Amino acid sequence: MTTYPHRALLLTLSVATVATTLTAAAPAVRADAPDAPGATVPALAWRPCAEPGGPAGQECARLPVPLDYRDPDGPQLSLAVTRVRSERPAARRGTLLVIPGGPGGSGVQRLAAKGPALRKAMAGAYDLVGLDPRGTGGSTRASCELDAADRHLVTLRSWPGPDGEIDGNAARSRRIAEACRRHGGAVLRSFTTVNEARDIDRLRRALGEEKLSAWAYSYGTYVGAVYAQKYPRRTDRWVLDSSSDPDPARVGRGWLANTSAGTDDRFPDFAAWAADPARESEGLRLARRPRDVRPLFLALAAKLDREPKESTTPGVPLTGNRLRQALQNALQSDALFAGTARLIQQAQDPAAEPVLPDTLAGPLSDQDAAAMTATVCNDVRWPASVPAHRRAVAADRARHPLTAGLPVNITPCGFWQAPAEPPTRITADGPSNILMVQNRRDPYSPYFGALRMRRALGERARLLTLEHGGHGAYLNNGPACGDRTVTAFLTTGRRPQTDSHCGG
Repeated sequence: MTTYPHRALLLTLSVATVATTLTAAAPAVRADAPDAPGATVPALAWRPCAEPGGPAGQECARLPVPLDYRDPDGPQLSLAVTRVRSERPAARRGTLLVIPGGPGGSGVQRLAAKGPALRKAMAGAYDLVGLDPRGTGGSTRASCELDAADRHLVTLRSWPGPDGEIDGNAARSRRIAEACRRHGGAVLRSFTTVNEARDIDRLRRALGEEKLSAWAYSYGTYVGAVYAQKYPRRTDRWVLDSSSDPDPARVGRGWLANTSAGTDDRFPDFAAWAADPARESEGLRLARRPRDVRPLFLALAAKLDREPKESTTPGVPLTGNRLRQALQNALQSDALFAGTARLIQQAQDPAAEPVLPDTLAGPLSDQDAAAMTATVCNDVRWPASVPAHRRAVAADRARHPLTAGLPVNITPCGFWQAPAEPPTRITADGPSNILMVQNRRDPYSPYFGALRMRRALGERARLLTLEHGGHGAYLNNGPACGDRTVTAFLTTGRRPQTDSHCGG
């Protein structure tokens, strides 16, 4: 699930630049959807764009979308699209859209990364398609012209200062919101979840498909749920991988708040790994017993709050909050544990100079920072009271010291312009064609939030719970039984008759 709360903020967001011009002479595909705005959508003009390590035969195109769907013939934005065609046309049953996380994630890059594994799993059942949402990757971008200091991950995210003070967070949040208001314009204001859902339906029409299937990941599960709510007749087989609470009064704010408990649920996995005797031979064992890892980490972060340690990146010291953010990044996958254990050891060693991971060593680009901030702020109104946030941070730090008050702290959204339209309420109205897949110990999309998505969808969905930790289950962090179930659903339509569990 920014996000602030989740997710693509935790990943490196460098993406290949795609040309932003649209082929003017492309023929048009006539729309047949009464719930889709506008009469026609230009067909996509595909060109080869395969990259080393990505799926063979990858193609790219540009999709024009209205800046404002209330004026479908007005100013247009240009979105980057990629496709990998089915290698078995006789087996092809439709198009499978990969919906990325974030906000701020690139569908083009996610398909490039996951395409080979997904193509093998689908065995020709689909053309695979990815779309860069507004503001991301090769699509039309926007800028807030933020100072570099405000674009570091530990400042763009509202980590409280030492001892929990938030005055600096409040001033920075107000400054970021004002800069985005001055410089982002109508393009930045158009970065919303509901517009992404509308853009997906425009893509469906440009592809000439009556329905789409989808694999939505992280924040993309909310996008997928909103699409299924707005366009229920246009969904075929729908997978929501790592979902969060869709409460329309909170959405992004609720996702962020839930990560306090999500981090507590997941941390024991890291502690067990870091205390495992197997780490001795790797030089990464942090403690003799799992229960000793947590106090070690908290004490070290507190020491770095008081005495930041110079790193190998000039001018960017290892602070307590950078260490906390490194842990947040690592909890996504067991494969990331070693890097954070190494950073902890370097922080403890008086003679060592910590090597910061790339995500913490420098600022994000201004355009990435704008996209990740704008979508959650544009979707729903957030509270702005500094005293109320100060009290919430103090209480949350006491209950959940690993996240140090970040999940309930004030953000730029508190000073944002009012949303242009209300968020979408997810309901059980529509066909029963959704499979949710969820790791039990997900730090960014906690299980209890996924259960709220499940309740909202009612009989439309079935939930497959994986007894596993980490964020992102299918073809990623989940056990093989989860992969088999999702693959079977997408390729054959077989879905568990009731909510079920596997792994462990």
